Amino acid sequence: MSTALLTDHYELTMLQAALRSGAAHRRAVFEVFARHLPGGRRYGVVAGTGRVLDELERFRFGDEEIAFLREHRVVDDDTLAFLSEYRFSGDIYGYREGEAYFPASPILIVEGTFAEAVLLETLILSIMNHDCAIASAASRMTNAAGKRPIIEMGSRRTHEQAAVATARAAYIAGFASTSNLMAGHLYGIPTAGTAAHAFTLLHDSERAAFEAQIASFGAETTLLVDTYDVAEAVRTAVELAGPRLGAVRIDSGDLAAAAQEVREQLDSLGAFDTRIVVTSDLDEYAIAALAAAPVDGYGVGTSVATGSGVPTAALVYKLVARETATGKLEAVAKRSVGKPSRGGRKEAYRLIDRSGHADTELITTSGLIPEDAIPLIRPLMIDGEVVGREPLPAARARHAEAVSLLPLEALHLGRGYAAIPTEFA
Repeated sequence: MSTALLTDHYELTMLQAALRSGAAHRRAVFEVFARHLPGGRRYGVVAGTGRVLDELERFRFGDEEIAFLREHRVVDDDTLAFLSEYRFSGDIYGYREGEAYFPASPILIVEGTFAEAVLLETLILSIMNHDCAIASAASRMTNAAGKRPIIEMGSRRTHEQAAVATARAAYIAGFASTSNLMAGHLYGIPTAGTAAHAFTLLHDSERAAFEAQIASFGAETTLLVDTYDVAEAVRTAVELAGPRLGAVRIDSGDLAAAAQEVREQLDSLGAFDTRIVVTSDLDEYAIAALAAAPVDGYGVGTSVATGSGVPTAALVYKLVARETATGKLEAVAKRSVGKPSRGGRKEAYRLIDRSGHADTELITTSGLIPEDAIPLIRPLMIDGEVVGREPLPAARARHAEAVSLLPLEALHLGRGYAAIPTEFA
């Protein structure tokens, strides 16, 4: 299905006016960046780039799309004729998925004619604002969890397509698995899930529910133990499954206290290897508070699907350079109060200090290539053809490496400033 109408009305009216003025075919450079990191976070995480590339391959105005635009008189016939032949033939560069970013980081650069590039603004921002927000929140959660795995289980708390994108972004940022089967199907993310309280309530007794689940999935399954009385449920679970019981899940109450009591009970029953998984409206703060509790894994839903209170990454898509009448490319920038931009086609590098940690985000328009710095901008699409697609595990590994290079203060959960400064040269 075409993605061309996943855009705003004014993108097309700008196109029509630019075609009329003759400026539509000027070369232009657009840039995606954030003026600040929302929520007082110390770093952001790039996610969604792969989805952008996938969607751009389907950004075509076919007969159905043209008919809609004509019927509703969105643009004139000349513009419709242009759109019917539209193919993005420009270049896209950017930070790769999983990489950290900071205020003013040029995480995506789109080069082409104005007519080609302006149409992509809404689609690119809708994907990247969502996915970067989710990945940034998920990264904070995985840092708080340490080596304990987290299951993404936010599908019932967001739009059905956003749920799939959420699972993808969270996996990039270190989540171990997802409950969303479509995400597993499309992206190869491991899926997980056993039973809800409804399954227990369906049966005549908790014992009968546990027996049915164990009969179907074996003793290694995860049993939900807080439908009625936790202690009684744990006794029944171990009695039926034996010491090989895979895990128990706690979904309510004081999770730290409940986990401690359950751990002691499991050990007393000989189920030393049975894991404890906790759920129930967890976020990064709740996960951090459980660091000392005998918990083996977490399930996070609402918080990750909503960016843990920061559902957008505050990314913008701005024209930073345009072709002049003489054919040269010149920098352009906004001077709006509170919303300035820096003109010019940029490169970006991460400087590393003597301790091996990130020290500075260096943005250049001068062509300067600093020594011993990590280049951040890579080709993603050249002449309209995707060249930067990569498997999801590569982005996941990159994220782990990027976070390992950040200074310790980047991992603080409290509101603060960017962990490293952004400088321009």
